[in-house]
Amino acid sequence: MKNAFIQKSLLVVASAALVTATACGNVDTKEATPAPGTAVKENVTLTMEYNWSSPNADNQLYKERIQKFMAANPDIKIEAQDIPSAQYRTKLRTEAAGNSMPDMFILFPGIEMDPYIDAKVLMPLDEIMDAWKNILPAQALAGYNVDGKQYAIPTKMTFVDIVYYHKDMLAKVGYNQFPKTYTELLDLVKKLKASGVVPIGIGNKNRWPLQSTVLSTVEDRIAGTEFLTKVKQGQAKFTDPDFIKSLAVFDELNKLEAFNADLNTMDEVQQQDYFLQKKAAITMTSSTIDTKFRVSNPEGGDNIGVALFPTIDGGKGTAGKSAGVVQYGIGLSKELKGAKKEAAFKFLKYFYAPELYQELMSKGIVVPAKVDMPADTSKYLKEMLELTKNGDALVFDSVMPAPVKDVIENGLQAITMGQKTPEQVAQDMQAAIEKIKK
Repeated sequence: MKNAFIQKSLLVVASAALVTATACGNVDTKEATPAPGTAVKENVTLTMEYNWSSPNADNQLYKERIQKFMAANPDIKIEAQDIPSAQYRTKLRTEAAGNSMPDMFILFPGIEMDPYIDAKVLMPLDEIMDAWKNILPAQALAGYNVDGKQYAIPTKMTFVDIVYYHKDMLAKVGYNQFPKTYTELLDLVKKLKASGVVPIGIGNKNRWPLQSTVLSTVEDRIAGTEFLTKVKQGQAKFTDPDFIKSLAVFDELNKLEAFNADLNTMDEVQQQDYFLQKKAAITMTSSTIDTKFRVSNPEGGDNIGVALFPTIDGGKGTAGKSAGVVQYGIGLSKELKGAKKEAAFKFLKYFYAPELYQELMSKGIVVPAKVDMPADTSKYLKEMLELTKNGDALVFDSVMPAPVKDVIENGLQAITMGQKTPEQVAQDMQAAIEKIKK
């Protein structure tokens, strides 16, 4: 049976970075990091596609590791193509359908792997998995494991639903901390709006932020963690009252003018700058952006608080859960053979060495690995780990098929533009998933 769902027990994964693992000292670093001058038997060129075009701290680190690997292994050349995230998935699926995959590529976990499993274009990594047996727990690997075969190694743990807020802007309207309940959040929105401030800044131009970042947590609070699983199994429907209530949250916030008027024409990078410029008091985005917002913020990050979406009266979910998923596993084409396969394996061992995870932690990024915490780990990363330690909510687009994801993304845009009701969007979604099951 396909493991299409991300493991929901993220406590061990998220908190692993807080623990100095005694096993870390047993990692074979010679195997993980090839010595300069070590070469395969012939010159090799590997093609690679990734979606590291956004200016996130970790993206630059990944690119640097590719360059360092080539410098240490002059007989292996990696020809990389950087594709914007908005186009990446479509391009890769097209290549899979045409059996024209690059040698290496970023692979998303969970249900995102299904098209490539079905097309039989992926190479299992089981023969080299011993390289990570002491630093990556089963929970970290589960998202890239299907039917007992491992297809990629994760770099980071991303919590997609982090609420960031300017403490001073909230304090001006009487809130010294982020609201604990949805009722209080509505009151805060009204007060911020009345003071002339945009309450919540969102950049939904590429359509996924409202779906992945906001809906994942809102749906979990109202319908409960098992709801999406039940929908896939035919035990629940998108037209059920709980899910319609989840969509109604967007309708309610939209009618209160909680969001910036240009939310559907602003992208997620513009959203970050919009928030940093204090044009909005609150924003929601992934934990990866913590580095930009708080760690490397030249004005200091202490005025920016972090929180999770509050509880909702009558909801079946539990407060304190965060929607999380492992990311940036590098998949390999099953067509790799001989020297190219050897070179690709060598690259993966280098790329995912313990120092990668330590460097990520130094940049304030949550990792799924058990490695020594660097001395320069910021207080903000420790705060993020504490905030997300109970995270086990599902990320919507990691468990729902692409056709359903497309319908909800269009539907949320329609709700925020006043073109459709929550009931109409729910009906569209149910029709989409029933069509898939036929």
